[in-house]
Amino acid sequence: MKNKEQVSESQRPYDCCLKYGPQSLTDAQLLAVILRTGTKGKSATDLAEHILRLSSDVPGLLGICHLSVDELMSVPGIGEVKAIQMKCIGELSKRIAMRNAKERLSFGSPESIADYYMERLRHEEQEHLICAMLDTKNHLIGDECITIGTVNASLLSAREIFLSAMKFRAVSIVLIHNHPSGDPEPSDADCAVTDKIARAGELLDIRLLDHIVIGDRCYVSFAENGLLPSMQKET
Repeated sequence: MKNKEQVSESQRPYDCCLKYGPQSLTDAQLLAVILRTGTKGKSATDLAEHILRLSSDVPGLLGICHLSVDELMSVPGIGEVKAIQMKCIGELSKRIAMRNAKERLSFGSPESIADYYMERLRHEEQEHLICAMLDTKNHLIGDECITIGTVNASLLSAREIFLSAMKFRAVSIVLIHNHPSGDPEPSDADCAVTDKIARAGELLDIRLLDHIVIGDRCYVSFAENGLLPSMQKET
């Protein structure tokens, strides 16, 4: 049974939120509100502070996106339900960020494309290649994750990309993939993939408008840097 001091401590984030608003809470207090209870000898806030230190690569709230359910459950006092709740919070934050970015999304602007896919991709620990399908007015009509793992032209099937594009009746596509290292500088493999898909698209009359590599809050656009095969031909 909790003593009065433990109950009082666990209620403090709630009291602060009611009195001053959620913006007044620290990251640990915000997480403590979700956790609701602590464990023997630890308040909910103490437990939250422990969790925020778990990810050595990405400390703080963003670190939760990089922790598995099993890693979260390794913390005394965190069971399956609380671990899943925290993972869902991470997913909610990604979707809210994408929803806000979608209002500014323009496929004529590499920056807005990168903003839209940034939160979805920058926390991933493997490379994800997404194909965005566009209509005649360059409006997004759908996107699909084509492959997970190292993006390599020798392994990537152009057939899968263009089957998706034809399913959506797309007239053009944009490729987006992430670098888990956080550095968006295109590799030789990235250039080979871009060349392969662009040339296949020319045969099918489905144009590759851009290939955007997502890093950690940064990106590189092949179109912006004149790296698309069609642009190299023009020069």
